[in-house]
Amino acid sequence: MSATDTSKIKGKGKRGGPSPFFPKGRQLDPEALEEVRALLGDRPRRRDLLIEHLHLIQDHYGHLSARHLAALADDMRLAQTEVYEVATFYAHFDVVREDETPPPALTVRVCDSLTCEMMGAKKLLAGLQEKLGDTVRVVSAPCMGRCDAAPVAEAGHHHITNADVDTVAAAIENGYTHPAIPAYTDFDTYMADGGYALLKQCRSAKRQPDALIETLSAAGLRGLGGAGFPTGQKWKIVRGYQGPRLMAVNADEGEPGTFKDRVYLESDPHRFLEGMLIAAWAVEATDIYIYLRDEYPGLREVLLSEIAKVEAAGLAEGATIHLRRGAGAYICGEESAMIESIEGKRGLPRHRPPYVAAVGLFGRPTLVQNVETLYWIRDIIEKGADWLISEGRNGRAGLRSFSVSGRVREPGVKLAPTGITAQELIDEFCGGMAGGHTFKGYLPGGASGGILPASMANIPLDFGTLEKHGCFIGSAAVIVLSDQDSAKDAALNLMRFFEDESCGQCTPCRVGTEKAAKLMAEKVWDEALLRDLSQAMADASICGLGQAASNPLKMVLAHFPDDIICK
Repeated sequence: MSATDTSKIKGKGKRGGPSPFFPKGRQLDPEALEEVRALLGDRPRRRDLLIEHLHLIQDHYGHLSARHLAALADDMRLAQTEVYEVATFYAHFDVVREDETPPPALTVRVCDSLTCEMMGAKKLLAGLQEKLGDTVRVVSAPCMGRCDAAPVAEAGHHHITNADVDTVAAAIENGYTHPAIPAYTDFDTYMADGGYALLKQCRSAKRQPDALIETLSAAGLRGLGGAGFPTGQKWKIVRGYQGPRLMAVNADEGEPGTFKDRVYLESDPHRFLEGMLIAAWAVEATDIYIYLRDEYPGLREVLLSEIAKVEAAGLAEGATIHLRRGAGAYICGEESAMIESIEGKRGLPRHRPPYVAAVGLFGRPTLVQNVETLYWIRDIIEKGADWLISEGRNGRAGLRSFSVSGRVREPGVKLAPTGITAQELIDEFCGGMAGGHTFKGYLPGGASGGILPASMANIPLDFGTLEKHGCFIGSAAVIVLSDQDSAKDAALNLMRFFEDESCGQCTPCRVGTEKAAKLMAEKVWDEALLRDLSQAMADASICGLGQAASNPLKMVLAHFPDDIICK
């Protein structure tokens, strides 16, 4: 009897109870199984592809029904609990139980992160909910990586920047629900400008890994996703472990205020891809996994197309490239959580040691790099370390990409000297403050980097310069506040973000962010309790989310007393 044939199971067991032969738990729907198998086709049923397969079902049906989840579990030979726990962990999967009504065919998401809230996201959300009624689902969503054009909405997979109710409604009416493909430097154009010549030199032994590592170290290139670990040193460490070795690329820039990786990928994706392949060659990685956030659907189409061209040209020889799709989880920007997600699991950070350089993807030594770090590899090697270290200000060396948003006249990605101050960045690269706004404060490193007042805008922005003030630069996402903004409201927005994005693995973060958000929503703050709570979160959380979540809170208490009332 087949696993799906229940026609022969009859009768009851002893004392009138259920038959011992009657299967327990959720029963498999043969029709759902056929539907899932048709969608998956000849794709492998490996455990690490679970999230990719969930995306296929979600994209086709608009949600994940209980019957399809059960069918997918059966087809992949997984326990239903394994599939269900993954599907319910990620925000972009709409799991619908048997007693629930599926959501409308179209969902509109309105970004509610700090910059968008400053630019009127709450009003936009309420206006869309009133105008669109029940035919379209309108929900709030975390940062979409387009903070320079806030507020932002997403209709289906189409982003509307500088959005208002009318522009979003018009996009829906005109059928603009598919991702927009950016204008970018394609394969042929990149090759015509000398692209992949450096990679070919590496493959032909004209360049040696040790020499590349020395150049990167001399240039001071560091991980530009936030942690800032020296790139050359990381390559050397990974090369020291016994192979096979793997590589993972963090393209999941979910830190509110950060959008530099998106801008670089949208303009010149092959500069990143060449840097990636050079790094894989240097550490002898057999497989490369690019983890791209789901909020960048247009970029996914670009990378699928351009990677295919790279492979067809034989430039990926020796390394297999896998493009993996995130599913809406900020925590997966943490390297071990990202690796868990690539393996098809919930994005829960791992306890360390061991570190991912030694025990990473599938238990193998793994090189993890940020998109922007790889983007600069070609320029640094071709132009030499002196090209980079000749730049810099205030005693610092190099260049830094700042994602600037908020109350400035000209927001965007600003390639500026490392060590520039916030005041210099605003005045020289952003056209000054927006009309009618006076500089009040700034976030130097996104949601977790803290908040500083305008009176402290003369601090050089770099790794190691902000820590003594309780802040850090992280991914260099600078959000500028004005006299029309409340630091208290900004900190509450950020704490609610952390509350929503906590993976829930450890109690200090899971409970601490929830409790802090409730306390901060009160008219009068219990300062002593908030300080105790923030200290417990910083001391006992497993990963950087919980450890840094209270930074904005502590900075408001220290620098913006006029914005709060304390007991």
